[in-house]
Amino acid sequence: MHHYLRNDGKKWNHKRTYRVYTEMKLNLRSKRRKRLPRREKQALLQPLTPNLHWSMDFMQDNLSDGKKFRVLNIIDDFNREGLAIVPSKSITSQRVITELENLKVWRGLPEKIRVDNGPEFIAERLSDWCKNNNVELTFIQPGKPAQNGYIERFNRSFREEVLSMNLFTSIDTFKTTAHQWLFMYNHKRPHASLSNLSPRNFLLKHCKEEFVDSLFPTFQIDN
Repeated sequence: MHHYLRNDGKKWNHKRTYRVYTEMKLNLRSKRRKRLPRREKQALLQPLTPNLHWSMDFMQDNLSDGKKFRVLNIIDDFNREGLAIVPSKSITSQRVITELENLKVWRGLPEKIRVDNGPEFIAERLSDWCKNNNVELTFIQPGKPAQNGYIERFNRSFREEVLSMNLFTSIDTFKTTAHQWLFMYNHKRPHASLSNLSPRNFLLKHCKEEFVDSLFPTFQIDN
């Protein structure tokens, strides 16, 4: 730009050019996208047991005042059970770790978690946590959401039945509605892919009732 101005007849030295450049707030660092390692396509298979393979994904919506908020959804691929619906105005990789730690207390952890290539999921902090907890992060290929089909189907139901059907005034009102919906989803709603059983009843069909009860804590709207 300095040489362009000089050639255009402006006899500015480089200090003046840089001063004007900064006053116009043009001295912004160019952000380079983090280069992703090659992702291999992996078949979307239903796990043979619970707590073997989970899926995570983000959704976004607006409150009634126009402010955006995000939602972190986590499910167990075995029976499509919704493990967590976490809303917040901002969700970092550390918040993802916190929610996984909360699940670890009452649910345990899976062998694998399938995710996309969002910045929260490719963060080194989450990668280190997974290594320390013997959890493998399985990444889908960029631009291929169908490879994370189980949670994409969960997201679609949640979008149609909660986000698109309600206008929320606050995160707290969203939590109440979302947790009520999740309870019905896990305990009552039939799923065609589960022989028209609910996630809990599908689990009862394959596991002892005492084990199922340990995986389904008492529902509380306040949480």
